[in-house]
Amino acid sequence: MANATPIRGARYSSLFQVNTRVWLTDLAQNSGRRQTLDDIPDEELDRLESQGFDWIWMLSVWQIGLAGQRVSRANHEWRAEFHDTLPDLGDEDIAGSGFAITGYTVSPLLGGDAALGRLRTRLRQRGLRLMLDYVPNHVGLDHPWVENHPDYFIAGTDADLQREPQNYTRAGSAQRVLAYGRDPYFSGWPDTLQLDYSNPAVQRAMAAELIKIADQCDGVRCDMAMLVLPDVFERTWGRRPEPFWSQVIPQVRERTAGFCFMAEVYWDLEWNMQQEGFDYTYDKRLYDRLREHHARPVREHLQAGLDFQDKLARFLENHDEPRAAATFSHDIHEAAAVIAFLSPGFRFFHQGQFEGRHKRISPHLVRGPQESRDDALHAFYDRLLRVLRRAAVRDGRWQLLECAPAWDGNWTSDGFLAFAWEGVQAERLLVTVNYSAHHGQCYVRLPFLDLSGCPVRFTDQMSDAQYDRAGSDVVSRGLYLDLKPWGYHVFDVKSL
Repeated sequence: MANATPIRGARYSSLFQVNTRVWLTDLAQNSGRRQTLDDIPDEELDRLESQGFDWIWMLSVWQIGLAGQRVSRANHEWRAEFHDTLPDLGDEDIAGSGFAITGYTVSPLLGGDAALGRLRTRLRQRGLRLMLDYVPNHVGLDHPWVENHPDYFIAGTDADLQREPQNYTRAGSAQRVLAYGRDPYFSGWPDTLQLDYSNPAVQRAMAAELIKIADQCDGVRCDMAMLVLPDVFERTWGRRPEPFWSQVIPQVRERTAGFCFMAEVYWDLEWNMQQEGFDYTYDKRLYDRLREHHARPVREHLQAGLDFQDKLARFLENHDEPRAAATFSHDIHEAAAVIAFLSPGFRFFHQGQFEGRHKRISPHLVRGPQESRDDALHAFYDRLLRVLRRAAVRDGRWQLLECAPAWDGNWTSDGFLAFAWEGVQAERLLVTVNYSAHHGQCYVRLPFLDLSGCPVRFTDQMSDAQYDRAGSDVVSRGLYLDLKPWGYHVFDVKSL
């Protein structure tokens, strides 16, 4: 491509997560030689651009160490999981976790920093932005700081190691007792070491790393970002650090305008992280409620203000969660996707999701299993992505609508969700879902008052259905809906 496409700036953008090492392994199997970032075909990038994505998150591009790799290969619990994913598992398939980082330089096996720079240029030519990993809480076992700055880590004692071998280890040439990286609810990650954020030098060093990363990409996904919040860190380690995110995010943006921060965050701390300066935060709460298969908690979640919802990253799967096709039956999967990705916020998709893959691939692995494509699910996502490219859904106005009982005593309306999108030039969409296991009916009153007095056509963007109704009726009484369990419509709404 000769000229760069302007980088998109939609209010509601979409991201596609790629497991970089698995992607390159797949390319290598097809070509018969090792592949680097330079070998990613232009046709693949063209396809991602044509699907309407704004962001590509390249998982696991940074340098990792041999110590972490050895742990990954020797850990019996992890290896059992890897073998479940790859029955023909070999040591060469286990490279080590992409989150046990020993340096924010691109792995030479992927082509190094120069190859990443060339890939970023190719992405920008297509209007695509690049997101990379940033892991604030911990580093790999053989990170240079273990020798050069041992004071950067949470130290333990021989007694700590004896009492909690799941949380402490000996590291470095001096064999100091240091803590594994962890969160307060689980044992430590045995391929990592915990950074001590109560040490101001650690915060300065990690800020410098982040500033360096910002020269190589357009945004970062911050792993377990809430772990370095002062309250959380103090609860975990008994020492209170100064705030990190509220200090470092402005530093980065001062140097790199428009740089994007997405936080992996749990424990209902999403709002807190947004106040720290994050552009987007994981919406694990919506994901969990969709998995529970009840409409009311989902509807209540969508009643939050748009100042909050606009910054939520909506997903049905990612590298940490089970595959959506393995979690949801086919009909529930489609209904959940319509809700999650046609709500306001940051639309977050994962490699293999559109094909209906069932096997989650650990970030420790560089190869995935061969799985057949679910053609019906693939066709569904093709239609959904076409809807997500519409201007009304990318930049329009969203509102949650009330679903009223179709008649006295008909309780099935409680299983419905409905919301409307309105864009410029009178582009309008009505999204309705019966998110329940029973047949249901309801009335949904449309908020488009100017439709009163004229016939209105409802054309489903996800099927061949089309209905003509009187505008006065759908504005005053509401549009009557009768949907099967997990049924849905995504109507284009036009006056005739």
